Amino acid sequence: MGVLGAIAKNLDTIIGPGLLLLYPLYASMRAIESPSALDDQQWLTYWVIYSFITLFELSCWKVLAWIPIWPYTKLLFCIWLVLPIFNGAAYIYENVVRKYVKLGMDMTSSNYTAGQKKVLQMMSLDARKSVERFISQHGEDAFERVVKAAEKEARRY
Repeated sequence: MGVLGAIAKNLDTIIGPGLLLLYPLYASMRAIESPSALDDQQWLTYWVIYSFITLFELSCWKVLAWIPIWPYTKLLFCIWLVLPIFNGAAYIYENVVRKYVKLGMDMTSSNYTAGQKKVLQMMSLDARKSVERFISQHGEDAFERVVKAAEKEARRY
C-alpha cells in the first residue's frame, strides 16, 4: 500500500481537524471582530450544523463504526459547509434548520422599534453595546434623532 495508501486511508484524520476546526475557529474570530453581520451568520451557522453532526455521531457511533465511508462523507460534507465558495452552511440553515427548529425569540429587546432593531442587528457587538448604553443614558428619542441625522447625512453622499 505504501505511503500514498496510508495517507488516503487516513485522509480524514490528517486534514479533518485543520479544515473542520482550526480554519472555522480562525474565521469565526475574524468574523467577531469585523463590523459586518454576514460573516457572523456564516460561521454561527457552520458551528450550529457542525454541532448537529457531532451530536449525530455521538448518538449513532455504534452504527457509524460499521460504515467505512462515514469519515470521508463527513469530511466532504463539512468541506462543503466550510468553504465560502459553496456557502453550504447558510444553505442548510435556511432550507433545513430554520424550517424545523423554531426558536421563537428576538435577539433584541422588544422595546425597540423595527427600525432600531434593524440598525442594532447590523452592528458589531461592541457598537451594539455602545448604542444600548447611549439609549439607556439619553433615551430612545435621542437615538431616533441620531439615526435620522445619519440617514440624512448618508443621502447627501
